[in-house]
This record gives sequence, structure tokens and C-alpha cells, in this order.
Amino acid sequence: MNRKMIASILARLIVLEALLLLAPAAVSLYFGEDCLPFVWVAGGCALLGLIGMRFLPKNQTIYTKDGFFVVGLVWILWSAIGALPFVISGAIPDYVDAYFETASGFTTTGSSILTEIESLPKGMLFWRSFTHWIGGMGVLVFIIAIVPLAQGRSMYLMKAEMPGPAADKLVPKTGNTAKILYMIYIALTLALFILLLCGGMPVFDSAVNAFATAGTGGFSVKNTGIAAYGSPYAEWVIAVFMFLFGINFNLYYLMLLRRFKDAFRNEELWMYLIIVAASITFITINISNIYANVSDSVRYASFQVGAIISSTGFSTADFIQWPNQSQLVLFLLMFMGACAGSTGGGLKVVRLLLTCKLIRRDLRKIARPREVSCIRMDGKVVEEETLSGIKTYVIVYFAIIFGSFILLMFEGKDVVTTFTSVVTCFNNIGPGLGSIVGPAGNFSTWSAFAKIVLSLDMLLGRLEIFSILLLFMPSLWRKKVL
Repeated sequence: MNRKMIASILARLIVLEALLLLAPAAVSLYFGEDCLPFVWVAGGCALLGLIGMRFLPKNQTIYTKDGFFVVGLVWILWSAIGALPFVISGAIPDYVDAYFETASGFTTTGSSILTEIESLPKGMLFWRSFTHWIGGMGVLVFIIAIVPLAQGRSMYLMKAEMPGPAADKLVPKTGNTAKILYMIYIALTLALFILLLCGGMPVFDSAVNAFATAGTGGFSVKNTGIAAYGSPYAEWVIAVFMFLFGINFNLYYLMLLRRFKDAFRNEELWMYLIIVAASITFITINISNIYANVSDSVRYASFQVGAIISSTGFSTADFIQWPNQSQLVLFLLMFMGACAGSTGGGLKVVRLLLTCKLIRRDLRKIARPREVSCIRMDGKVVEEETLSGIKTYVIVYFAIIFGSFILLMFEGKDVVTTFTSVVTCFNNIGPGLGSIVGPAGNFSTWSAFAKIVLSLDMLLGRLEIFSILLLFMPSLWRKKVL
């Protein structure tokens, strides 16, 4: 393990967070608010990071496990630092609450402990939503797009941070791949921002809602969420972009190159679209007797399906009041999640698709033991190493959910609230089921211990488990393996 290079990268990332903290500081100044909490934290980070950057190691090689360690450490560190302005300003005086809120922001979960959102200063509201946008594409992907971090080994950092069973290069150089991803990300965010402005939404609200949608986070600046605007236009625009941000960004790049056949040959994309269409149709029919007309039912169903499957977590209706069948569909979508290579959370559609193919192959082997068959995705053979990784991931995924559920059951809350709190945080969704943590509720009633467990679940879910788990395996810190 190259500890000196890990420390050097962390120092650069601390400086980067210091620079990003200047954005909410500027917003606070513009609205005549106290910007010192952001300035103090930014100044401290800059000083600490610059001192660390002075000691650049001679060996700048990054190994596979180093990439996982850097990613795990930086997400914990950034959440810890990002929580300080909330505490210093008094907006969220309790540090555990502030850490929960910030971790929820960076991991694009959107679960909140706040009971009164609109009373927060504009700068704090901006920082909450801005953390979604930063965390959506990934902290390391952002800095790789700006400066090279290691001698040709940056791909290990991207693999540790990008969601999905595998991270692919769009072009030979990892830095250029990161730049392409961020250019697409910025372009879609700007398009959403402009469309919201055209619908009459205020500039500040358009910006923070665009950040929250792009990062598939779901923090709102209104107590009642997007429903507060009373604009079907805004709801449809945001719904469409939630679906778009749930699609693999590599496909957008293929479309830009006019390789439409390659893009639309993607099996995960078609499965994603089928799940979305089927869910919207079922829920629309199921809730049709609740709303005045079919168009309202379609709008509410589309928005909520988009919010859950993309893991954005916005809400325009209290779906706890919907029939049990609709709630069940939304609950299942919490597990499915969006596509790999998107800003969405959950298991990812590609893992579900490959798991189904694995089950089918294993069943065929029972009937035909001597048959040798391979699994294909998009016409290509999937490596056995990838399939084995998916099996391991799914097992650990459910083990963590079950373990967290057991820990939170000691809090004394009902089973539905406890289980869906774990599921929604681990899958980076936002709202759960039940009146306490549903779309009209929040996570403020959980104890400090429970909030720490749920914060860890958010980080595990966003980084797809292994980057965080490796931090708790000291034996790997000493072994000199690549």
C-alpha cells in the first residue's frame, strides 16, 4: 500500500472541498447572510490540505486496494468536514445530525433530520443541494477530470467510485473519460435549470432543484417538496430528467458519436425502460380512483416512479396514502435502482438482469450437467470474475441490510419504519414507508446511534459496499499486494 500517495491525494481533495465551500459562501454574501461558517471551514481545509500537498511522494503509483482506500476515506472525510458549517452556524447544532444531513447530501440519499427546511439560510440550503450535485457523479471523478492524480493508475480510483459491476473507459485516457462524463453531466444540469426557469420557477429554486435532480438526491428547499410550487409543468420536467439521470452516461456519449445502434442495443437500458413503463401503468390504474382525472394519476405515478427508481427521492404526493399495491411497487423499485454508470442508487438494473441470467444458467445445468454455457450481455460474453463479483455483492448487500435492521430494531420503532429506513438509506433513496420516515416525515426521531448506523449505510450504498468495508480490514493495510 502506498500510504504517502494516499495521504497526498487526500490532501488535494481537502483543498478541493475548501474551494467548493466558497460557492455557498458567495450565495450567503449575495443574500446578505453570514458567510463566515463557510469561510472558516474553507480556510482550515485549505491550510491543512496545502501543508499535506507539500510532501509529494517519489512513488506516485496507485494500486487497486489503494484506490478503494482513497475513495472510502475521502467520502467519510468530506462528509465530516461538510457538516461543520451547519454546526458552526447553528443551523444544525448537533454534530451527529449535521453529519447525517451532509452524508445524505454527498451520497445523494436525500433523507433528512430537518423538520423545518424553509427557515434555513439560503447559503445552507444551497450547500445541502450542492452536495448532491458534487456526489452525484463522484468526488474522485470530479478531480480526475481536472488534474491527473497518479501515473496511469487513475482508473483504479474510478472503479472504486463509479456505480455498477464494472467501470469502463470511454476513451483511452482515464482523465479524458472523466471530463466527458462531467461535460454530459453539466450539460444535462444546465438544460434542466433553463427549463425550470422557463416554467416560472425562481432562479435560486431552479438552481438547487437542478442540483438535487441531477445528483438524484432529492433535497428540497420547501417543506412540502416540489408540490409546493403547484406546477404540473415543473413536475413533468423534473420527472423526465429523473429518468434521464438514471440512465448510464456512457450511452449518452455513444449517442453524441451518433452510434445509436450501439446505444439502443443496451439490454440494461431496455430493462430499465420496461420496468419504468410497467410501474407507471400499474400505479396509474391503482390510484385512478384517488385523483380527479387520469392525467393527474399519470403525473403523480410518473413522478413518484421516477423519484424512487432513480433514487432521487422527491415527492409530490404522500404515497403512504396510496393503496398497498402501489406502495409495494415503490418498495420493490427501492431495491432495483437505476442503471449502472448513472447517478442513481440501488442494486442497479444490470445486476438484477445478470442475476436472472445466472439463475437461468444454473437451472439449465441441473437438467444438463455437461452443458457448457456462457452468459452474454449486449452480445458480449460476461467474464466469470464479474459474475462471481455480482454473487458476492448481492450476498453482502442483503447481509448489511439485515444487520442494520437488527441494530435499529432496538430503537423500539415498528418493523415497517425500521426496515424501510435501512432500505431507503442503503439504496440512497430518501423517503421510506410509514408515517415517521415517509415522504411527509423525516429521520429526526432516530437516536444518535441509529443516525450513525444509517449514515454508514448511506456511504456503503453509494460506494457499493467494498470501499468502506476494506477500511475495517487492517490486515490489508499491511500486505504488499496490488
